[in-house]
Amino acid sequence: MRPGTRLLLDGSARRRGGLLVGGSPLRLIRLRAGGARLLDGWLAGTPLGSDSREQALARRLVDAGLLHPEPPPELTPADVTVVVPVKDNPEGVARVLAATGEVADRIVVDDGSAAPLPGARVRHARPEGPAAARNAGWRLARTEVVAFLDSDAVPEPGWLASALPQFTDPRVLAVAPRVRSAPGPGALARYEAVRSSLDLGPAPAPVRPLSRVSYVPSAALLVRRSALSAVDGFDPGLRFGEDVDLVWRLLESGYVRYQPAAVVRHDPRPRLRGWLRQRFDYGTSAAPLARRHGRDLSCARLSGWSAAAWGLLAAGRPGAALAVAAVTTALLPRKLRPSGVPGAEAVRLAASGHLGAGRLLADAVRRAWWPLALPSPRGRRVLLASLLPCLAESVRHGPVWAALRIADDLAYGTGVWAGCLRHRTAVPLLPSFTEVGRPRP
Repeated sequence: MRPGTRLLLDGSARRRGGLLVGGSPLRLIRLRAGGARLLDGWLAGTPLGSDSREQALARRLVDAGLLHPEPPPELTPADVTVVVPVKDNPEGVARVLAATGEVADRIVVDDGSAAPLPGARVRHARPEGPAAARNAGWRLARTEVVAFLDSDAVPEPGWLASALPQFTDPRVLAVAPRVRSAPGPGALARYEAVRSSLDLGPAPAPVRPLSRVSYVPSAALLVRRSALSAVDGFDPGLRFGEDVDLVWRLLESGYVRYQPAAVVRHDPRPRLRGWLRQRFDYGTSAAPLARRHGRDLSCARLSGWSAAAWGLLAAGRPGAALAVAAVTTALLPRKLRPSGVPGAEAVRLAASGHLGAGRLLADAVRRAWWPLALPSPRGRRVLLASLLPCLAESVRHGPVWAALRIADDLAYGTGVWAGCLRHRTAVPLLPSFTEVGRPRP
């Protein structure tokens, strides 16, 4: 990383002397005295130096998601070309162009609109899909960075000033801003403002499969042009999920960062039917992505012991479930004691792991496993229990919001099943298992 980079502690990280706990997936890292002193300096505002050992520690903590870099800027808007793929939305294109006048170039690709869009650099005679449209645009770019913006996504002022510094690290190949739902009237707009599938939250993160930020949408995405050339851009064979596929292929040779300080506003679907169809379509992408990327795509990632405890509870054996949870919670301090992890911290990790696994399994039941739960009375009880998080949220947001949350999950899950049947794979319906490892020195 570039000397002069400032480093910020992740919001999930907990520190106990030289022990750092946090990140996604969860990491336990014990620092020696010298490393702890370096961390103290960084958190006090001292920028990263050029010493090789300091650089190695910073890279390790950034890769683990425990620190987030704020490099000094090198690129400017003059190093950016905006590519706008569009079909039948001239008003949206006008808004995007009005908000991006500072960049070097703007390329509009008309993907088979009924009426040709004036000013489009490329026009497809018939719709070829968003992947093909984006490919046609970036291949005309001549700048270092290509910024993809959908015609219904408008960046807020200062978005490039927040996103571009991440490219100071030459190993960063793509940066994703936060895509927030544009405000609007009605229950659906209020729901999307809180639960939009494009909004990945307020915390920065490295992007990697099976983590807190496992994908980023191409509704707004900045990518090095050289990296796009190296992977031949988006896969036009994917109608949905082409952005996830691109990001995961980029990760084979570099880094992708999620930078929520850069904000883009996205127009949600205005009507319920179109919104549900969109959620269904997103779900259908899981199967073709699984065929390309294997177990990088999973409906839930949890420890085997947590799965056993919650499985016993679902099977109607609460005593056995409590015993498994209690025993594994009690054993973890002994397992981690040789590495210097305090007993109270180990108990907290075990308890939070079991509770977090319960939330993940509830989500999986609603989104992936509900067709399997419907035939039996016990399965239906488990399905009803999985709705409890939605009902708890309704206390704050209201019953209509809770109904939309349930409909969101069911529509997406139906799409997952449709895709799995079409592509003859069950991988997106299967959980993956992991365990908390010992700290590394």
